[in-house]
Parts: sequence; C-alpha cells; structure tokens
Amino acid sequence: MRHLLCIAVLALSSGLVPVSVQAQSPADDYPTKPVVIVVPYEGGGVVEQEFRLFMNSIHETTGKTFIMENRAGAGTTIGTAYAAKAAPDGYTLLTVNSPFTVAPTIYPDLPYDNLRDFAPISLLTKHAFLILVHPAAPFRDAREYIQYARDHPEELNYSTAGIGSAAHLTGMMLHYMSKTKVTFVHYKNSNQRLVDLMAGRVHASSGTFALSMGNIKAGKLRAIGVTTRERVPVWPDLPTIAEQGVPDYDHASWVGVSAPARVPPAIIRKLNGMFVQSLKDPKTIKTLEGDGTIMVGSTPEDFRRYIAAETERWRTLIRQSGITISN
Repeated sequence: MRHLLCIAVLALSSGLVPVSVQAQSPADDYPTKPVVIVVPYEGGGVVEQEFRLFMNSIHETTGKTFIMENRAGAGTTIGTAYAAKAAPDGYTLLTVNSPFTVAPTIYPDLPYDNLRDFAPISLLTKHAFLILVHPAAPFRDAREYIQYARDHPEELNYSTAGIGSAAHLTGMMLHYMSKTKVTFVHYKNSNQRLVDLMAGRVHASSGTFALSMGNIKAGKLRAIGVTTRERVPVWPDLPTIAEQGVPDYDHASWVGVSAPARVPPAIIRKLNGMFVQSLKDPKTIKTLEGDGTIMVGSTPEDFRRYIAAETERWRTLIRQSGITISN
C-alpha cells in the first residue's frame, strides 16, 4: 500500500496524471482577418450605406475590420448564391432584406435555399416606405393615385430596382390590394429608377425616407403616402396608404445579416453581439433616427423565425394574387 501511495505522489508531482483542459472556442480570436460582407446590389445603395454605419461602429469598438463586396444581378440572387457557397468560417457574410424572402417564390430553381443554406445573425432595422410620384402628376395623394390607376389600367409606369426588390414588393402589394394594374419597369441600377421618376419618364415608385427626403424637400419628388399602418413620427402629417382607401395595407422593408450555414454557433453569437451593439452607437442612431428607421437588433433565433414567416407571407401573396412576375 505504501508503495502504491508513493507512485501516486510521484505521478502527481511529475504531471503524469491527465487534467482537463478547456478547449479554445473558435470565436475566441475571431475575426483574425477582414470579414467580407456581400451586398447583392450595385454600389451606393441604401443597404450598403446602412451597413457602412454598422461596420464603422464595430471597427471603432472592437478594432475588427469588415469590408463590402458588391455582387449584383438577377434580383439579388447572384450575390446570395455566392454567399451561400462560401466557406462556413465566418469570413463571408451576406446583407439580407425583403427580396431574400421573396426570391424563392419568384425563382423556383434557385441554387440555394434561403432557410437551410444560411445561418441568420440578426434582424437589424425596419424602414417605412414612401409612395413617390412626379410633382407635376395629376394626382395629389394616394387616394387620387389609386383612382387614376383604376380608371387607366396599365397606363401608369411604376419603377422598381428589379424583380423582387423592395420597391417592387411595395408597389406589387399596393396594386394587388387596391385591385389596380400598372406596368412595372425594372431597373438594374436602383438610383436610375428615381432619376427617371424625377424626369417624368415614369409615373411612380417608392423609396425609404433616407433615399427620398432630399429630393422631396427640393421639390423634385412628391410623397403621397407612407406604407406602414401607423404614421411615422418624423413626418406625422403624411397620411398612411391604409388611411387613403386601402385599409389593410401595411408594409415595411427590413435589413439583416446572415452567414452561410454551418458557421459555428459561437461565431454567430459573437457576430450577433457586434452588430446589435452597433445599433446602440450614438453616431448610428443620429444618422438613422430621422429617416423612419426602427432599430431592432434581434437574436439569431428570432431572425430565423422572421425569415420563415416572411417567406411564407410573400409566397401566399404572390400565388393568391395571380401575378406573373417576369423580366
């Protein structure tokens, strides 16, 4: 017995007895190099501008670097497909918004699944839209616009940023619910659709407060209604579409961030913390608070449920409307 005890003491003193060592999390040092955020739009758009605020805030807070890569085309599906196939290491992310939940219905043969092939990180913000017309248009508000569209079916041209874009969805829902028909004109460059509206080459479109207010104040565009069910505090005198003859109309765009599926949960949690914290940055708040932006900052789990619900919502609307969406 004394012999066995001596062996045990020697083993302990020499470090031969194995001890448990806590494994290092893959997120402990992450990221050790710049993280690429894929933007499935042309450069300079609203989503990109918003993400630059988040990226700058994260860099100032953590020292970590995020860079953007624009991969536009095919109603955002080119950039989205690229991100879906990226290595699941957390170094390629994707900006996602409303078209992310519409594309599966519009494009049934997508090379990705928006639910299975992505790991949601956070729903960051929501935005009210404005329905916009040329200042010289013969309709002063949404009620007159709807009546004009009813009296002149398919005569009005409504410009969008492409099939399934936020502008397209806003107009599609408006004209489906008001039982009117217009001709949708899809632009590859989001900015050009408003340039043509200001020039009178198209009759109507929609845009966020951030994208539209400068031109509205300059007298180049007229807003005839806000798309959310309730009026927006930054412009309380502007009636909603619901108040002007389409009582159930309620629509807002949203912006979030996702990663390819199979990115380690620890990295997803760390990214979630970074982006949610960026929403609390006074610089971010000051920039966004005046344009109808609603700060959200959801958990990954809540964002996954939101994406699933929005995907089903648009699938139902598109199928029930009987609208055929084509290039």
